[in-house]
Amino acid sequence: MSNTEVTYLVGACCTVFALAAYVAFILVPAWTAYSRVWQRMAAAVLSLYVLAAFVALGVAGGAAIVWFWDRIGV
Repeated sequence: MSNTEVTYLVGACCTVFALAAYVAFILVPAWTAYSRVWQRMAAAVLSLYVLAAFVALGVAGGAAIVWFWDRIGV
């Protein structure tokens, strides 16, 4: 297995685990908090904003690590 394949495998596993965490910890509680179908659908759509915020936070953290890597390394 090449280094590129390992990188793709790690990225795929992280994506699957992140989506599973989103479903388990954000989407399911938002869905079960309401009884009417339209309220549940609205909560599911609005929970996408939470997902987008987490993705943006992860991208910003990764960008900060890349930007400051030469200062962090010894």
